[in-house]
Amino acid sequence: MRVAAALQAKGGDEFAKPGSIVEVKFVKGQSLSLTASRLLALMILTAGGDAWEDRSHRMRKADIRRGHKGNERISDMLEELHRTLFAIDDTSWRGKKATMRFSLISSSREEVEDEPGAESGWIEWEFTPEARKLIQESETYAVLNRQAVLGFRSNYALKLYEVGALRLHRRQSTWKGDMMALRALLGIGPDVYKDFAQLRRKVLEKAKAEIDQLAHFRVEWREIRKGRAVSEIEFRFEPKDAPAQIATVDEISRHSGGRKARREDEVETVEVKELTQNVVSALTGKGGGEPSELRFPSGTLQFGADELAAIARRSGGGWDIDLIANAYRDQMGERLSKLKGAKLIASWTGYCESFFARRGRP
Repeated sequence: MRVAAALQAKGGDEFAKPGSIVEVKFVKGQSLSLTASRLLALMILTAGGDAWEDRSHRMRKADIRRGHKGNERISDMLEELHRTLFAIDDTSWRGKKATMRFSLISSSREEVEDEPGAESGWIEWEFTPEARKLIQESETYAVLNRQAVLGFRSNYALKLYEVGALRLHRRQSTWKGDMMALRALLGIGPDVYKDFAQLRRKVLEKAKAEIDQLAHFRVEWREIRKGRAVSEIEFRFEPKDAPAQIATVDEISRHSGGRKARREDEVETVEVKELTQNVVSALTGKGGGEPSELRFPSGTLQFGADELAAIARRSGGGWDIDLIANAYRDQMGERLSKLKGAKLIASWTGYCESFFARRGRP
């Protein structure tokens, strides 16, 4: 919750989702649609460090609608959140192993607007006591990007993105489970994609393509067979290197139209939009001046490079920050002189994470 509050105060696109909520399981036969999953993510982003408190939270309907002309879908999403059950392992009053089932949202209020399409409408909601307890007691979290969350077109990709972000934060780059665990992880119903070849094509390959394009990491998987049948699967999440991080920042700042074509290399050139001043300011932690001109220094990071030094200390696993900086300069070469602002921040963050992932702790 301290991390969530800090990211909320920073005002950028990054937000923290508690690990306990990322890993909560759907009750058999239930799952959230893509639009409901996005709404839940926005609710957690909006609540920030106050999500665990017994209080209501509010959000503009215009922030949810994301370009839709009407608000009719918001009612559907809220109702879906209310009726979807989640499950966690728990203990009964007798001390026996038990399964607790609960909803994440206890109540919600949606303003009824007189004028269709008005921008002034709000929703208000409260998390259930069970959800608030999970949020409060969670010791781990996944740092997610709002634009990436809203950019996914597959619910399974969004769920796997959350799992990967959580695993990388824990320094556990793999997830392994049998087919039942995989279905529980991604919310795949028991009567859907019974044939693994179909599940691979419709779920795994599509999710990987979107994650590799929009996330700060890549995902691969290994199929473990028992005879001819796939009995287990192992996902591996790898932080992107610096150039790939830059491409990701470019992609999530573009309009979603044409994203699939770009992913499948069906277009040769696409005009890249520059990130807005507000996003750059949030990423660099500066509210004024010219943060878009932030560049990588040629000397030590110990003095006069507070934003870059803080990233190295947070994501570099305890290695000397100037040691990481020198390795980064060697890899980037002449390209480093052209990097500035948000692209530099994203590239440097990705490099620090990959440096630690490769070398472990000093």
